[in-house]
Amino acid sequence: METLTAGASRMHSWLEKLKRRYQFLWFKTHFKSATAGSVLLFIASVIANTFAGLYAAERASNPVTDIILSNTPVFDVDVPFVYGVVVLVAFLIILIVIHPKRIPFTLYSLSLFFFIRSAFVSMTHLAPYPVHTAIDFQSKLVLMLFAGGDEFFSGHTGTPFLMALVFWREKWLRYLFLAWSFFFAAIVLLGHVHYTIDVFSAFFITYGIYHLALWLFPKEHAMFLRDETAHPIEI
Repeated sequence: METLTAGASRMHSWLEKLKRRYQFLWFKTHFKSATAGSVLLFIASVIANTFAGLYAAERASNPVTDIILSNTPVFDVDVPFVYGVVVLVAFLIILIVIHPKRIPFTLYSLSLFFFIRSAFVSMTHLAPYPVHTAIDFQSKLVLMLFAGGDEFFSGHTGTPFLMALVFWREKWLRYLFLAWSFFFAAIVLLGHVHYTIDVFSAFFITYGIYHLALWLFPKEHAMFLRDETAHPIEI
């Protein structure tokens, strides 16, 4: 009973700290406008990325040989390929909801990533590798998001790598996102979902996108790095 009471007390204290954090930021005009703008831009970028994949699939030409895919068997990786992204998205939502100061820069960075990826995908109409894992899900939304022709460059590899750069100061998050990125890189190669160049180029392109985000959104990045006025909530 005492343990339950102590747990309830800690939870109440935690929620109060979180409430104060939102109250503090809510009276900052830039936070409100930046948050609204980043959410809208992020939604638009996801839509653009989805339709770019569908467009590329419709215009796909021919597959090509690949130094790794041509010499390795294909594995069934559709479950980690899809649900790994679901877990990543859920984890990111928790990270930015707990620390609202993170919302604008994180979403602006992701928006920039998806818009640039949409442009690359729209310009590259390479067909998927002939033998690859089938995304075997009944959901039309899953098929639309994950079974398009968006080959270059790998969003699965680049997205967690971008988050590793964004959260670089927090050591455990940095290494977690790096591990996530390498895991996805292995998954898409084992499933022959992406060509080798899609995976390896993602690291270099994403690094450039991150520095472009630093240049375009300096205020939001400063907000992201700023020490919390309200008592910090440990993750």
